[in-house]
Order: sequence, then structure tokens, then C-alpha cells
Amino acid sequence: MTRKVERGRVKVKKGGGLKASSRQWLTRQLNDPYVHAARKEGYRSRAAFKLLELDAKFHFLKPRALVLDLGAAPGGWSQVAAAKGAVVVAADVLAMAAIAGVTFFQADLTDPDVPAMLKEALGGPADLVLTDMAAPTTGHRATDHLRTTALAEIALDVAEDMLKPGGTFVAKMFQGGAGQALLARIKKSFQSVKHVKPPASRADSVELYLVATGFKQPD
Repeated sequence: MTRKVERGRVKVKKGGGLKASSRQWLTRQLNDPYVHAARKEGYRSRAAFKLLELDAKFHFLKPRALVLDLGAAPGGWSQVAAAKGAVVVAADVLAMAAIAGVTFFQADLTDPDVPAMLKEALGGPADLVLTDMAAPTTGHRATDHLRTTALAEIALDVAEDMLKPGGTFVAKMFQGGAGQALLARIKKSFQSVKHVKPPASRADSVELYLVATGFKQPD
């Protein structure tokens, strides 16, 4: 999905009490075609287009599919999955406003009681487990990569417990992809593993998405 800005570039003037970093962020938001498209089409975040683009390539969102969205707030990915006709159960430590067709739990995935709660709400093994979680960035690339990889490991724990054979796991990673130990584990659990940077991911972003398909029945 390629989108073009149909107007001149907006510049945020100096002054007004804004720090340089805040001014830079605001300028980027005002000139981001995906931000404008998200507002126009009613998505809660521009990240919705990342999932749409990944699905256009891998076709994992299907009507009546059982989908688990981990780290779901503010809800862009849950919106997309529900609009595709999936049954969606979402969880996040942050609050999230209700979305039609989405069952949401404000919960910590490291709580040992949470996976059973999600499984009961889903009503059966998941066809798809999604996570767009990322730890707050520190500006230190290696640290940010390790922290986001740790979140992906938590999501993978849930995925391996809840996916049906043949299911799909989609997770955010940072540049460098999954760590070797995590990647080896994922390759053991899935038939195919790809690292993808969808067009909606900003060119200067270090994020990638891991798409693992064909979940294998545990031995």
C-alpha cells in the first residue's frame, strides 16, 4: 500500500516552547501519509497499515480465524483483524478503548494466570498470534534490540501454548532480527520464518517484522 502526500511539506516553526526533538516528531507526524490515511480511514494508529501490508503478502487474516493480539493498545492491529472478520482477543498492560468484535483484557502477559484466561476467551486454539510490542526506546540500539527481543520471547511463549498446528506468529523485531537463540527456537517451531519490513514502516526505523508460518505440533 503506497500512499503519496498530496500537498506541500509542512514545517513546524521554532519557538512556542517546543524542544527540538518534539518539533522534529511533530514535523514527521504532520508530513506522514500513513498518519493522514489512518485518520481518514478511522484507524487508531498508522501501524494498522503495517499489518494490512503484511497480510497482503502472507494472507494470514481470514474470516472467523481465531486471533490473539498481544500488546494491542491503542488497537490498530485489532481493528484490522476484526474488520477482516476474525474473532479477536486482545491484551495489553495499558488500557484500550473498546473495539467492536474484540474482547480486550488489561493484563500483564508475565502473570501466570493470564494465558489460561486468554485461551478461555478465544474459545479454541489460535490461528494467528500477533504482537506489535516494543519496549520504550533508549536511543542505544543494542539495548533497544535486546529489550524488544525479550518482549517477542514472552509473546512466543504464549503463541507456542495457544497456536493450532499450521498457525502463524507475527512479531515486531528491531534491526538485526531475532537473536540467534530466539530464531533457532522459532525455526524449530515453525515451517517458515521470514523477516519483512513493510512499506508503512518508516525508512529510518530499525523495526522489522518476523512472520513465522506453519506452526508444528509439539513433540
